[in-house]
Amino acid sequence: MAYQTLRQEYLQMPVVTRAYTTACVLTSLAVQLDLISPFQLYFNPILIVKQFQIWRLFTTFLFFGTVGLNFFFNVIFTYRYCRMLEEGSFRGRTADFVMMFIFGGQAFTIMLVYVWSRRNPYVRMSFFGVLNFNAPYLPWVLLGFSLLMSNAVWVDFVGIAVGHMYFFIEDVFPNLSGGFRLLVTPQILKRLFDPPPEEVPQPADRPGGFNWGEPLAGNQDAPQQDAQ
Repeated sequence: MAYQTLRQEYLQMPVVTRAYTTACVLTSLAVQLDLISPFQLYFNPILIVKQFQIWRLFTTFLFFGTVGLNFFFNVIFTYRYCRMLEEGSFRGRTADFVMMFIFGGQAFTIMLVYVWSRRNPYVRMSFFGVLNFNAPYLPWVLLGFSLLMSNAVWVDFVGIAVGHMYFFIEDVFPNLSGGFRLLVTPQILKRLFDPPPEEVPQPADRPGGFNWGEPLAGNQDAPQQDAQ
């Protein structure tokens, strides 16, 4: 029964959230089991260009470190805020969501949290039932938590900075006087991820949609009468 519930919940996840979360968990488990080395995953432009290790363009975003408390926090936050964004402000815009992944880079998790928090400024949050605050403070609370856990806080700082840049480019600048969209999703991503637009039926050419030149159904054999 529990398996069926978990399976149903997994299949109900939106496609990008499901694919990314699954890839992150499998990659980190593969490192934990010594199936692959983390040195095979990190971004290295020299190895990418000279030895054609193209996978490094993607795997650098998938490794959350060795399995531990920090790993579980990263997975939970990635799943939660990735799903809320994909089902919320990116609903029906999967290609734009993928473009956000590309923009976010290595600090994608905290960037997700930052963008979601700025787009939901009035949501009240509770951190372990101790701190209560509005959503925009969440990235800074997580930064403080990273300090308490002695984690590398530079990743959080980079994520907040990148998230702020993305929020300004996507949500602030286009709404300014004379503003426009700076981050345009390539058409190839739209063709790959977005469903084709539904065809809207064209209205009839004649007024009221009535086919004035044809006899009514059922009256085709009725005799015609001349006007008196």
